[in-house]
Amino acid sequence: MNSMLKAGIVYAGLAYLIWGLFPVYWKMLEHVTADEILANRILWSFVFMVLFLFFTGKVKHLKGTLKDMKLNPKRAGALVLASLLVTSNWFLFIWAVNNERIIETSMGYYINPLMSVLLGVFILKEALSKAQILSFLLASAGVLVLTVSYGQFPWVSIGLAVTFALYGLAKKMIKVDAAIGLTLETTAVAPFALLYLGYLFNKENVSLFSGSAETDILLIGGGMITAVPLLLFAQGAQKIPLYMIGFLQYITPTMTLLLGIFVYHEPFTSVQLTAFSFIWSALAIFSLSQTKWYQRRQLLVSNEKSA
Repeated sequence: MNSMLKAGIVYAGLAYLIWGLFPVYWKMLEHVTADEILANRILWSFVFMVLFLFFTGKVKHLKGTLKDMKLNPKRAGALVLASLLVTSNWFLFIWAVNNERIIETSMGYYINPLMSVLLGVFILKEALSKAQILSFLLASAGVLVLTVSYGQFPWVSIGLAVTFALYGLAKKMIKVDAAIGLTLETTAVAPFALLYLGYLFNKENVSLFSGSAETDILLIGGGMITAVPLLLFAQGAQKIPLYMIGFLQYITPTMTLLLGIFVYHEPFTSVQLTAFSFIWSALAIFSLSQTKWYQRRQLLVSNEKSA
């Protein structure tokens, strides 16, 4: 294993580990409403990213990207869409964590890769392999098990999967550096976050700067913990193959699931285990289909049939 590959695994692995620990961070703020946490996360992410671009000398790149956005309204539109989608995703995740639904967030991020491929089929007109079709059928069975058993559609899980998959699709249309992308995304919604915090301050119903230094540090620090894993991931993704990212990405929902069960003692019923088993099977097949070994084998079989 060469040094670049090792570095890529470390960077990407750290990013997924930090994302996996997000429930712990937001749980420390469960005395603050989800909407106020979200507003602070947006605002302080924006502040942190502006400082980051300034100290890393990327402000010129930001200016160049903004000029390009003016010349290409579709990219600007995709940026606004990405901002709204990631904001929705952040809010839903924070709300779910602080309402004892961590296990449901885990399922959402397990489903997310399959949802991304589904969007590729319907929007980008990509073809599905037999393995991917089987993966979707198994994952759908898992969702159906939950829906029938509880009489309620798992909207938290599906909501997280859909918003993040659509966010990834919007990001494909923008195609900018990760740091600049996050800066622009937070820039688009930061004014609304600031206005909302001003509204709460005027109503004397704001937690920020209201006497608790610990709360202030956690709310402001939310900007940094949002940006850091994204920057680590951007570095790692450049150094490792896509199939390896596919395997590493399951670190986050696995950690989230374990936290939900063993740290926060959320109920994990036999019905949920059955549903997760369908989804894990789907992901095992899906991940295998992304490996070079499987792709070479499929090519070999195809060549033998055509011979």
